[in-house]
Amino acid sequence: MKSELGRKIHGALERAFPEQRLFLRSETDETRFIRLSPVTQLFAWTGTSLFVAWSIIATAIILMDSIAAGNFRDQAHREQTLYENQLNALSTERNLQAEETLLAQERFNIALEQISKMQVALLTSEDRRKEMEIGLDVVQSTLRRTMQERDGARADYEVALAQIESGEELQSRAANADVESTVDFLTAALESTASERDTMATMAQQATAYVDELELERQLVEEKNNRIFAQLEDAVSLSMSPLDKMFSAAGMPTEQLLDTVRRGYSGQGGPLTPLRFSTRNEEPDADSLRANSILEKMDRLNLYRIAAQKVPFAMPLNSAFRLTSGFGPRWGRLHAGLDMAGPIGTPVYATADGVVTAAGTVSGYGRRIKIKHENGIETRFAHLNKIRVEVGQKVSRGDRIGDMGNSGRSTGSHLHYEVREDGEAVNPMTYIKAANDVF
Repeated sequence: MKSELGRKIHGALERAFPEQRLFLRSETDETRFIRLSPVTQLFAWTGTSLFVAWSIIATAIILMDSIAAGNFRDQAHREQTLYENQLNALSTERNLQAEETLLAQERFNIALEQISKMQVALLTSEDRRKEMEIGLDVVQSTLRRTMQERDGARADYEVALAQIESGEELQSRAANADVESTVDFLTAALESTASERDTMATMAQQATAYVDELELERQLVEEKNNRIFAQLEDAVSLSMSPLDKMFSAAGMPTEQLLDTVRRGYSGQGGPLTPLRFSTRNEEPDADSLRANSILEKMDRLNLYRIAAQKVPFAMPLNSAFRLTSGFGPRWGRLHAGLDMAGPIGTPVYATADGVVTAAGTVSGYGRRIKIKHENGIETRFAHLNKIRVEVGQKVSRGDRIGDMGNSGRSTGSHLHYEVREDGEAVNPMTYIKAANDVF
């Protein structure tokens, strides 16, 4: 039974794969051949088919992986381009906000100077009005006295006329001459009194009109002061709001930070001194209180400005760059900063005022700079091509401290930027995003 089945299989193989001979001719004209049995041909055909099938499947898998990888890279590139465009737009908006803040500060200073001038003019006009009121009282008193004297002289004149008309006998011509002289004197006195009365009445009218004019001028100055005060209060509120939000978004203790700035306040100027518009030790008026309230807010605004210089709210690069890696886990480890790629030699700037505590080559980081800031904050700049500062040097925000490079363990030209609080790495984007609406 087995032999018959074997014969049938062998016959099927011979029909499908007939016996073949492969002739080989040597250099000595001898001819040899190799006999290819059906079984040998079957194995060869099976092996070839399996190899071809494996090649097709492997090629298909490789093509599918390549297409998937290409799509992933394209998507990552598009997201990276979008993020870079957003960062550039935020940087442009930050610069515009900084210019607007400076212009608002200039307008505020000009308005404050105008307020001081108007307050001086107002005080001067009040003093002149008081002097005119005192003068008017003197004129009225003199006018009343003059009118009393005029009435007395008129009464004496009438008495004298009555004596003359009644025909009383005079002792002598001398007495008659005295009466006439008295009458002439009284007449002249009456005329002089009337003229003086008219003059004093005119002066009183002029003084009253001048007092009314001063009162109107004072009211206009007060209305103008109210408008200017309202504009200043709005400007200060608008300037303070984004700063409050910036420090809150960065999670910083605002009052503690401002107290630190107050204690270390130095340089030209200082906290704004409250205004006093009276030199008579009187209680301050409403305008003085209002102006001092604005000055207190301006002092706080100035402290905010100084504090902002000491916190790394700025970007370390002003040129275009690609964000190649963010803060967070990477390859199973914490990536403690931001990687910003750009050409070798791209300027790198300090992001806040501070003191350089390290400037040299470190394993892994390459050429690295460490800057110590107030409130336990530290910034680090790594993989630099060139270092432009020295240890112990004081730097301000915006100072150029180095050039971007490819030193240390780096796969390309980029800047590795870190922010640390009390030695603990934090996300630098927290500070950068917090300042988007301000700088």
